[in-house]
Amino acid sequence: MTRVLIVDDEPQLLRALRINLVARHYEVALAGDGGSALRQAAQFRPDLIVLDLGLPDIDGVEVVCGLRGWTSVPIVVLSGRAGSQDKIDALDAGADDYVTKPFDIEELLARIRAVTRRAAPHEAQPAQIRIGERTVDLAAKTVSGDVRLTPTEWRLLELLLRNPGRLISQRQMLTEVWGAGYAKETHYLRQYMAQLRRKLEPDPARPAHLITEPGMGYRFAP
Repeated sequence: MTRVLIVDDEPQLLRALRINLVARHYEVALAGDGGSALRQAAQFRPDLIVLDLGLPDIDGVEVVCGLRGWTSVPIVVLSGRAGSQDKIDALDAGADDYVTKPFDIEELLARIRAVTRRAAPHEAQPAQIRIGERTVDLAAKTVSGDVRLTPTEWRLLELLLRNPGRLISQRQMLTEVWGAGYAKETHYLRQYMAQLRRKLEPDPARPAHLITEPGMGYRFAP
């Protein structure tokens, strides 16, 4: 049974999430503030944490940083804040995904399932991955249809394809592909992602696989 720790300072939301998750055979623990969350994480040893950023004692981003000091447990962030910077900070601190309040419970459950699948032990990823009508061979570094990619395009594409469904923050992509000194050069990403879509997506103006999460980053949708 998958163990989930839910952290939020709204008692009604905690109860609703607990009811929904228990009904789907999750084992659930609750925490109403950041301090309790850190203690519960150590004692309950959850397989996944659902964490609200707006906590009364410790900011949610600090909780993520505290957790990442000793555990790699997947973290799905909840945020009711209008701006995107808090969510970006949470992702850069180590959160795995985010859901904006108010949210549909089915969306949250889908994100929980996806993050749990990615964290579970699994077989080696396939070397060949379909993107629309194209087949990308990560081992051979080839794309069907005689599509040619530059080395930078390959690094970006491989980062996304190796993490299917996962939101990769702009900072992570820039740091891993170009280096730490380029962490704020988001125009690089826009340019290269547009090139990848033109080469791989059936309709680059309406991408179905190389998805932009505005202000956050990008994800590969298989």
